Amino acid sequence: MGSLEALVRNWPGAADLSAHPGAFAAALAHSEAASRVGPVKTVGDRVARAGPGATPVDLADGSQDLIVSLMSLHWANDLPGALSQVRRALKPDGLFLGTLLGAGTLKELRAVLTEAELEARGGAQARVSPFADGFDGAALLQRAGFALPVADVDRVTVRYPDLLALFRDLRAMGETNGLAGPVRPLTRGIVGRAAQLYAERHADADGRIPATFEIVHLAGWAPHESQQKPLPRGSAKMRLADALGVREQTGEE
Repeated sequence: MGSLEALVRNWPGAADLSAHPGAFAAALAHSEAASRVGPVKTVGDRVARAGPGATPVDLADGSQDLIVSLMSLHWANDLPGALSQVRRALKPDGLFLGTLLGAGTLKELRAVLTEAELEARGGAQARVSPFADGFDGAALLQRAGFALPVADVDRVTVRYPDLLALFRDLRAMGETNGLAGPVRPLTRGIVGRAAQLYAERHADADGRIPATFEIVHLAGWAPHESQQKPLPRGSAKMRLADALGVREQTGEE
């Protein structure tokens, strides 16, 4: 909400592409920006929203002033393609705000499951869905055609009594492994060994285990002629060394 509150403009056409819509509208209702944002419409059915980019987004090109997608884009098989669809649906100078899970999510779980399965079977399958690197967020937006891209990363640590409690929470969130293809089930022995490794390496003094969730925040604008643009290469009128008041080091001395 901070981004919308800081921007003094109106957003009459707003759409929510989140798999679980409603959170944005609820937060907006208590925000200073509420009077400047029109009714937020939910786009598509839940299946379409849970698989961003798998089907064309149900929005006309250039029709929206604001589009949000909260905690859904990490399920996209083609993230740049999904972002490109969002950009096409925005009016010129329209704004996209999104959040998704990043590569650091569940790093502890990924490591112990891999090690436990390697010990038991001599090989391991991916047990945690892959996530985009949060530091590549701005580049992904730029690749999709957004102007003035911004990406930021928050890391949240959630503590659980044990590994099975973490599994239950992931299932309740709908964030279990969704990779396609045959998956060999984990045995009780592998899960038990993973729980042991998790506790040995990560448990706090009270015995609870931490799980990292990396949340990537994205913001990008549909291009418009009024937006600031970088000057052409070679058009500078002052050397950087002069601006900083330092002596230039050319490496040729």
